[in-house]
Parts: sequence; structure tokens; C-alpha cells
Amino acid sequence: MYKKILIATDGSELAQKGVAHGLELAKGLGATVAFVTVSEPFPALAWGGAMAGYVAADELVNYEGSARKYAGELLGKCKAEADAKGVGSKGLHIENRTPAEAILEVAGAEGSDLIVMASHGRRGIGRLVLGSQTAEVVSLTTIPVLVVR
Repeated sequence: MYKKILIATDGSELAQKGVAHGLELAKGLGATVAFVTVSEPFPALAWGGAMAGYVAADELVNYEGSARKYAGELLGKCKAEADAKGVGSKGLHIENRTPAEAILEVAGAEGSDLIVMASHGRRGIGRLVLGSQTAEVVSLTTIPVLVVR
């Protein structure tokens, strides 16, 4: 049924539940997985306008370097977990994008037939204020999404 599973992670404890669940599913189905983690744009650049002019080059370089290092470590751990379960995998780090946008693009590019991601399950004002990348992915994709809580 599912042969190519995309597992989104940010390295949080909750996201790790999604990784574990997605790997167990992939193992049971004989599927391969692609792990994706996303680094959002540097906050001042995301605001644009006048604020973008006040970003020191070294701050941006430090932010991007730290994001790449973190992503590499995170994806390395995910790959090790997949290898331990005998699941074929690869890791993808997408930079300077919103998580939902990147997840949707990668899912399409990889030919994923299932997206696995975690969600806090917030409701009401909490969901509106904090936003929900999971809700955005679910609402914009035609690919099935397994939401782990």
C-alpha cells in the first residue's frame, strides 16, 4: 500500500514519536522513508522590509551554520534508527522555507504516498496564535497524512 513514506521531524520529543511510528509502519510494509527537517528563514529576514537591513552578516552565517549542523545531527540519528530496523532511508534538510511548504514540496518531489508528522493537537486560540504546520499540510495535500500525537 505505502511504499515511500515521508517522515517530517524537527527533533522535538513529540516529533520523535512520529519518527518511531513512521519507522515501525515502514518496516511492517517494506517501505522506504525520506526524513525531512526544515530550517525556517532567519527571523529578521522573514520580516522583510527595514528589519532585513539590520541583520549582521555574522549573525546570519551563525544561524545558518547552526541550523545545518543541527539538521545533520538530527538526520543522522534518524538514519541510524532506520538502519537498525532495516528500513531504507535518506535525509533531506530544506533551508529558508516554512515547514508546511517544504514538506509538501518534498512529498511531491519524492513521490511519497504517505506523510507522517506529529501534532500537539491544540485547539481554538492556541491553534490560531501558534499556527499549525500539520493542519496546513493536511489541508493542502492530496497525499494521505498520518498525524501522530
